[in-house]
Amino acid sequence: MIASVKKLAWAAGLSVTAIGAQANEYSYPAPIPLAEGAQASISSITPKNETLRIAYMPPATEFNYYIAIGAGIEHVANQAGVEVFMLAPQSGADINGQMGMIQDVLTQDVDAIIFGTHDEFAAAPLLKKAVDQGIAVVMINSDIPNFPTPIHGVVGYSQRNGTHALADWAVDTYGDKPVKVGIIEGQPGYHSTERVGGFLDGIEGNENFEVVVSIDGKWNVEGGNTAGMDILQSNPDLDLVFAANDYMIIGASFAAKALGRSDIVLLGNDGDTSGLEEIAAGNVTATVNTSPFFMGKAAMSATLDALSGSFAGGWIEIPTTIADEDGAVALLQKPEELFPQPSKEY
Repeated sequence: MIASVKKLAWAAGLSVTAIGAQANEYSYPAPIPLAEGAQASISSITPKNETLRIAYMPPATEFNYYIAIGAGIEHVANQAGVEVFMLAPQSGADINGQMGMIQDVLTQDVDAIIFGTHDEFAAAPLLKKAVDQGIAVVMINSDIPNFPTPIHGVVGYSQRNGTHALADWAVDTYGDKPVKVGIIEGQPGYHSTERVGGFLDGIEGNENFEVVVSIDGKWNVEGGNTAGMDILQSNPDLDLVFAANDYMIIGASFAAKALGRSDIVLLGNDGDTSGLEEIAAGNVTATVNTSPFFMGKAAMSATLDALSGSFAGGWIEIPTTIADEDGAVALLQKPEELFPQPSKEY
């Protein structure tokens, strides 16, 4: 099925580049079954092209996190010698733009779609069409056990468990005195619900932690900066801010710096290179490291196995760790596992 020489188109509109084919030797954690009724049939996948053609469709290009996942996808694509292209709107808030792109891809004879979305209900009808067309459909950066329509696989970390562990770390580190907490949520949807919910679960029952404000930061640095400025100005006694991704907490750190709040604890979620560097610099306190490059490799490998019929389906869990300053520096000292590369040697 796989020809000796394939092509890779790594960004929308770019011409493809020939690369030599290699065997895919990457393995991934054993899948966990999805909820009943959520698993699309692997046997119904019907590859169309001799040269397998795969669309990578993250929610936006503004997030380096999804570019890091894409780099992991590209790594395995290079090994396997398949054609893959990325298509996404610039803004993570452009749900209509992403839906239009998925509609377009459904007319392009792709064999598989690896996707992430900020609105699973908007995407579901289009991805049902993909599954009905015999396209392999794999979701990344999620742990949703019952996507609104059956799909073939999900690859991601346990979002609720990851932020619960971050809350446990915060309680252990700061819980011996009263802590007023501000929350910066993502846009409403599964990701925000799980990440914020995990953090709230982790601090529940600790009488020293009090959440006094929670607002939407729109998943990006600008939104996090606006939200951070709003909550810090309206609640000058805040001690800690948790944001549902690293971009928003980086934005909040700019607000804290502008307001002279060097004392505030700033917690994020992702393990994006920029987030790790902000932690190493002392501008952010800690994050949940979710290994996006590793996630991309797992997603592409599972997709190739789905196309060959050797993937049973289910959720592939990517392990997480809590990265404080020491942990961030240790991760930055392994630049081969990060994308983009750190701005300097650590």
